[in-house]
Amino acid sequence: MAEKRGITVKVEDELHRQVKEYIESHGMTMSDFVSQALEEMLHPRQQMGGNTMGATRTIAFQVSEELYQKIKEYLTANHMTQKEFMIGLIEEALEQDLEETAEEEETEDADYEDEEDEDEEQDYDDSEEASGDEEPSQEMGM
Repeated sequence: MAEKRGITVKVEDELHRQVKEYIESHGMTMSDFVSQALEEMLHPRQQMGGNTMGATRTIAFQVSEELYQKIKEYLTANHMTQKEFMIGLIEEALEQDLEETAEEEETEDADYEDEEDEDEEQDYDDSEEASGDEEPSQEMGM
């Protein structure tokens, strides 16, 4: 087993409370939590469908304090990390966009096929008139 060394950090009371709440709800120790957090920061990996993705990129943005607090409350209530929550939202939005795009393409394809059918029907009607396939009229009485 590899040698272990200690890390001591001071954090704000609110952050400490959130960490305590998290580790208690997930059955972790403070050491486990800090080790996992450090490992994730140094060697980020994203699990998708059982496969570990190699390269990762960081997306960062700022939100209002009010929205941030609402998000934190939601995450605590649902036992989620910010990362899990945000990735879930992004994946859901992308999936919805793919479905909408596929539906639009299907609609366009159906409209195009309908137009082709109408053109073929018109061509058929025009060719009947031009070929003189109609029965001759019986106007000449004998």
